[in-house]
Amino acid sequence: MKEFLLIFRRDFVNKEEQPSPEQIQKMMKPWQDWMGSLAAQNKLASSGNRLASDGRVVKSDKIVTDGPYVEIKEAVGGYIVVKANDLDEAAELAKGCPVLNIGGNVEVRGLVGMD
Repeated sequence: MKEFLLIFRRDFVNKEEQPSPEQIQKMMKPWQDWMGSLAAQNKLASSGNRLASDGRVVKSDKIVTDGPYVEIKEAVGGYIVVKANDLDEAAELAKGCPVLNIGGNVEVRGLVGMD
């Protein structure tokens, strides 16, 4: 099996789109269920992490700016690594991601070893 990175994105700039603390708490169960299902299928390679909302972007000219991705509204909120036979299977696994229920999207990328 190969490993694939699932990157979770959604609108983090628009104040109206931000969930309340109660909504965030309610969203935890679907995430736990989905990731538990992946683990039960032996498809979860790494549980990943949520990402902090602040960060820095280092550009090719070595200039450091506030970030991440200050020029776009959509931001990466987290990631996991899954195991699948191919990109299509990994995309099928991503279809169960709860971020899709709140207008987000999942980028699916194959991981390539450095050797």
